[in-house]
Amino acid sequence: MRNFKKNILIILISIAGYKTASGQQNIQFTQYMFNALSVNPAYAGYKEEWFIQSGLRTQWVGINGAPKTGSLSIDGIIDPENKKMGIGLQLTGDKLGPQSSVSGYLNYAYRLQLDAFDTKRLSFGLGVGVTNYSLDGGILNSVIKNDPSVPASQFSNFVPDARMGVYYNTSKFYAGVSLTDLFSGGIGNNIVDINSITYNNIKRRRNLYLIVGTLHSLNEELKLRPSVLVKEDFRGPTSVDINTMFIFKDKFWVGASYRTGLNIKSEKYSQGQSLSSLNAVSGVLQLFVTDELRVGYSYDYTLSGLSNQQSGAHELTIGLTLPSKNQRILSPRFF
Repeated sequence: MRNFKKNILIILISIAGYKTASGQQNIQFTQYMFNALSVNPAYAGYKEEWFIQSGLRTQWVGINGAPKTGSLSIDGIIDPENKKMGIGLQLTGDKLGPQSSVSGYLNYAYRLQLDAFDTKRLSFGLGVGVTNYSLDGGILNSVIKNDPSVPASQFSNFVPDARMGVYYNTSKFYAGVSLTDLFSGGIGNNIVDINSITYNNIKRRRNLYLIVGTLHSLNEELKLRPSVLVKEDFRGPTSVDINTMFIFKDKFWVGASYRTGLNIKSEKYSQGQSLSSLNAVSGVLQLFVTDELRVGYSYDYTLSGLSNQQSGAHELTIGLTLPSKNQRILSPRFF
């Protein structure tokens, strides 16, 4: 039982910021497609106007101590004439049972104009930040009294991080690739030592993100926006999000998302085990209340065996565009 408790503790710390059953450490939002800054620093300034977005996600409703995540981001361009430099700030808080994390990232993107009509851009991004991880051992109930594997009180530490990415877009297509947790230990094993409260106490894993999407006009009032997000942590299964959104009159978005895991490489963790690749299916809505204000909502229905223990996940986002003085809102940005 002591080893079991220790393993549980290691899992809790190792998945700091973890939100889905896809094997990813990094926090994930279903509505990433409305603001790709959460997965790629090169997206900073894409909308070419200052844009603020907040999000709140409650996962595994009905399970005590289930993940709850909040985020706030702002990004824009700092040279309105040339539109070559974008910056963005991200703040995120996440809580899962006795563990919690709070992070902040500053992102910078340099944007290259690829044609005379400025319909194609290639951006290179870099983000730096820090995360504070904490674990409250006081709310853990140990089966063995004074179990040394369970901390007696709360401890925390700060973990620095950097990320980089590339993002290409036209008016009808986008693609991006990014790598997060550059200061991590790479693809080696995670090691947690609660007896040594230092930076090395928590070792994160590098994560690779690939995003691709297109836009198709079906008629004057209806557009189709399919997209794919691939997430790879070089150890667990490769996670894939397949999304389809219909856009009515540029104001109302409705669609669905399917999340699954793919074993596309030899995985030591799966040897001798029968693990389901099923994860979740989601319904997604976004409404432009005004030209400046948008509201999004999504519901995730879990497809794995966990579906019998909880009632899915709810996610709400609010976005606000801040146009410069004496300037109208630009044409809708669909990516």
